[in-house]
Amino acid sequence: MVVPPNEQLVLREIQQQVSADRLRKDVTTLVGFGTRHTLSETKSETQGIGAARRWIKAEFEKISAQCGGCLEVIYQKEIFSGEKRIPQPTEVVNVIAIQRGQLDPNRYIIMSGDIDSRVSDPLDYTSASPGANDNASGVAGVIETARVLSQHKFAGTVVYAALSGEEQGLFGGKIMAGIAKQEGWRVEAVINNDMIGNISGINGVINNTTARVFSEGIRFVETPEEARKRRFTGGEVDSPSRNIARYIDKTADQYIPNLDVMMVYRLDRFGRGGHHRPFNAVGYPAVRIMETNEHYDRQHQDLRTENGRAFGDVLSGVDFDFNAKLTSLNAVTMAAMAWAPPPPANTEISGAVKASTTLTWQRPKGKMAENLAGYRVHWRLTTEPTWTHSQYVGDVSEFELKNIVIDNYFFGVSSVAKDGFESPVVFPGPAGSFGGYSH
Repeated sequence: MVVPPNEQLVLREIQQQVSADRLRKDVTTLVGFGTRHTLSETKSETQGIGAARRWIKAEFEKISAQCGGCLEVIYQKEIFSGEKRIPQPTEVVNVIAIQRGQLDPNRYIIMSGDIDSRVSDPLDYTSASPGANDNASGVAGVIETARVLSQHKFAGTVVYAALSGEEQGLFGGKIMAGIAKQEGWRVEAVINNDMIGNISGINGVINNTTARVFSEGIRFVETPEEARKRRFTGGEVDSPSRNIARYIDKTADQYIPNLDVMMVYRLDRFGRGGHHRPFNAVGYPAVRIMETNEHYDRQHQDLRTENGRAFGDVLSGVDFDFNAKLTSLNAVTMAAMAWAPPPPANTEISGAVKASTTLTWQRPKGKMAENLAGYRVHWRLTTEPTWTHSQYVGDVSEFELKNIVIDNYFFGVSSVAKDGFESPVVFPGPAGSFGGYSH
């Protein structure tokens, strides 16, 4: 049995291709629109969110032209009104670029960032609101990732999403998650980027070597019957979102120089929200990547100086080398996932009162299995945060781990491509399921 390689030189090349200079240029352009508030000007060519989203669309179309039309660039739109932060009818518009997969086009790996900005009053849509770090840094990261990954072809579909309406109530994410559900997308992962450029925290810490990944534990869509099963079999820390976070952590360790991922076992920061949440709410695996040390004087603030203390989210608060580091983490993670086969479906486990543990799973059929080499079985102590042990088991749909007692460990299975790319680990049962193989 040939074990596929676990070192991918192409991922190192992708990491090195992300450009801090291009990110600086794009963040500067986004800041130049004055304000990108969801309720702001839409007719001007130079100011407001309308100009910003048209520029983003033009950038995606430019990237697509350079890869022979490999991106499908679209708007997603919906009108909201009567909301606390959208009192009057307002069209919320996402800008989406879709790079279709070659083998498994209905499997989606999505990177998102938020277009809109705000100041102290969430309804103030006229004041200058540069939103350099929150969240021009994330949108610029999405555009730059599209530039780099569009040079490659993948098994699964990669999506680059600039979402609107985040500061007003996560409306852009709700639009996109609803469309994905309606159209039957098999979403493997949503990686939301919200503030990926600041290295200087309000706590006095300056650190350009760590990033946080937030992920839900118990799935939002868990049913009472699934909860009953989970109480006895585990899964509280093994949702698909949590295993996406582990995948990102492992990717950083292996391919992103001088970056350590802090996995935060929480949906989001305490009492706050981000655009991964609407995807979790409909059952999709979704996480948030962001800086570790936030500076609250630079978030949601009117531009001003008080007693020598500067407030506002301006360009000087963005470290573009760090912005590039976190952007490259996205690019490498998405490429690895999109080149890998789909995660195993219908993964189950058995082994009560036995000396060994048996895992079973369903193998995909047809074109989506063309790049499949086999599977890897994983296990760890129940108190370990990451997968510590694994065994490549070949192209089978059942495997018995002899003399490894089911009571003492958590277990999972990942799919491995012929060239070594690997899917996230799937924890057995509904608690860890990434879904089936429906087309």
